[in-house]
Amino acid sequence: MFLFALAALTPFGLLCLAVPFGGGWGLLALGYMGLFTVLMDQFVPVVMPDAPEGAEFPAANVLLVALALAHLVAFPLVTWAVAGPSGLALWERGLLALAAGQWFGQVSNPCAHELIHRGNRALYALGVTVYATMLFGHHSSAHRLVHHRHAASLADPNTARRGESFYQFWPRAWAGSFRAGWQAEAALRRGKAVHPYYIYGLISAASLALGFALAGIGGLLVWLGLAIYGHSQLLLADYVQHYGLLRATLPNGKLEPVNERHSWNAPHWFSSALMLNAPRHSDHHAHPNRPYPALRLPAQEKAPYLPYPLPLCCALALAPRRWQRIMARPLQGWQDNSAAQTEL
Repeated sequence: MFLFALAALTPFGLLCLAVPFGGGWGLLALGYMGLFTVLMDQFVPVVMPDAPEGAEFPAANVLLVALALAHLVAFPLVTWAVAGPSGLALWERGLLALAAGQWFGQVSNPCAHELIHRGNRALYALGVTVYATMLFGHHSSAHRLVHHRHAASLADPNTARRGESFYQFWPRAWAGSFRAGWQAEAALRRGKAVHPYYIYGLISAASLALGFALAGIGGLLVWLGLAIYGHSQLLLADYVQHYGLLRATLPNGKLEPVNERHSWNAPHWFSSALMLNAPRHSDHHAHPNRPYPALRLPAQEKAPYLPYPLPLCCALALAPRRWQRIMARPLQGWQDNSAAQTEL
């Protein structure tokens, strides 16, 4: 737990220093989540062992709450510093916005994701609030009710097709998950309770209003920009972690159950700590309520692995042709392995 806390909270501390002091603090925060993380993953030989089956982590939720509260402090603080009378130079404001958006994308998103999978109503509400401040509240519904049910199938808006670029995926996944989440929630309630999308919308509207109150139209636009930047990184992670993986159709016409073969994983230790074990994606789909410190890595022969750490793969996916060349061989290996397992 110490490693998770250190990796995920350090950028928040650097952001807090960048607001009053500017200078290199924003650059340091950005470098920490970029170059430093990649170097630690690639060149520091640390192997994160799997937690024992059934292990409990009492401090896991405490860290999630701390990170969520840090997010709720950082978002208006950064908005004011970037758009308001903070005294920062233009380049300092730009670096601060980039670094904050990166932290919202790489840490706030997995934090909210964990919170909406916890059974506690208060923790769930906190996760919804984090997503809704990033104008992405509908993900709280779509992820649980649609993505986990339909992952690795054409019915899932957040599963990227082979050959589909991220820029094609983004609007399809955003609109598709919004629609599918609405329909799933409506089917659960059948008009007998308030649709949660109204709550998501209210929190998002209040967030933008706060941005306007802090720094006028500039504050509203900065909040909007940070929110899109933040939740676009969630969509980018979804794009990478399910890229090209589709479940087979069984003889009875149904899709095979979701298993460890239907998510890309990454074993790299530091980015896993920073992102609360989000790269251990197969185990999350197999055990959605398993807390993040307990997520396990599947055997290499049973599950597909990304060729590089997840954050680096996300950056590479922004160059579609290069990304498709990089993933051609791993995808072919996955298809060969799937065919061999089907024959067995």
